[in-house]
Amino acid sequence: MTTIAAPTDSRRSELATFLRSRRERISPEQVGLPLTGRRRTPGLRREEVAQLAAVGVTWYTWLEQGRDIQVSAQVLDSVARALQLDRSERAHLFVLAGSEDPAPVQDCPTITPSVRAVLEQLEPMPAVVLNSRYDILAYNRAYTWLVGDLDEMPFEDRNLLWLVFSDSSFASVLVDVQGARESVTARFRAAMAEHSSEPVWKNLLQRLRRTFPEFEELWERHEVAAQTNGLKRFLLPDVGLVRFEYTNLWLGPRPSTRLVAYTPQDEETRSRLEQLAAMR
Repeated sequence: MTTIAAPTDSRRSELATFLRSRRERISPEQVGLPLTGRRRTPGLRREEVAQLAAVGVTWYTWLEQGRDIQVSAQVLDSVARALQLDRSERAHLFVLAGSEDPAPVQDCPTITPSVRAVLEQLEPMPAVVLNSRYDILAYNRAYTWLVGDLDEMPFEDRNLLWLVFSDSSFASVLVDVQGARESVTARFRAAMAEHSSEPVWKNLLQRLRRTFPEFEELWERHEVAAQTNGLKRFLLPDVGLVRFEYTNLWLGPRPSTRLVAYTPQDEETRSRLEQLAAMR
């Protein structure tokens, strides 16, 4: 049995600061609350967090003030959900509170050295590892010929949904970008059915809906689609049109994280990939 140390004064102070910072970053609209009255500080009020977490206002206020009170794991779980904490933030909350998380999220070592070796061996064929949220987790050099320099992009933008709807290199070279936007939105909706309560999924969805009117329009259609293999074409500035068959190779027992390999559909594409490899 794991023994959890009681929080010290310094940890309670850190917990109070952490809770305040997480509360202040969330707007009432994000959690479905009406925007009423003038607000002196950004984000949610303490009583709103207490309401969302189904705990007493006084109790939550004491918690955020760093008082020495007893905190159950179940209540911390409710607070974590109300504040839309991601996996790392949730773990940090439980550590600061000196409590054991009743439902820890275990990391899956998907991007192993062997997976990276496979990505490299596939060159000059483009290949990428994606999770079910379309975050780009790993890729080979050839994949950057299609999407641009990912290392130059902010971490939160390294997501295929974001790239296909934004003014990105990927969207500019992708033939039939409209069809790609429709299909990826439908697949994202289908995937989100299992993750609708998870903060990181909700935050991505809210960000996409706020930023891209076209995504919002497609999302409101409520179309769903399964994850399948298919064809994609790209018009690359240096070599012209390339045609691929992309194949999803699942990296776990459930359809979640996958390696997507782009296989040349014809000899012309294969030759143009070799040209790109020689040029770069």
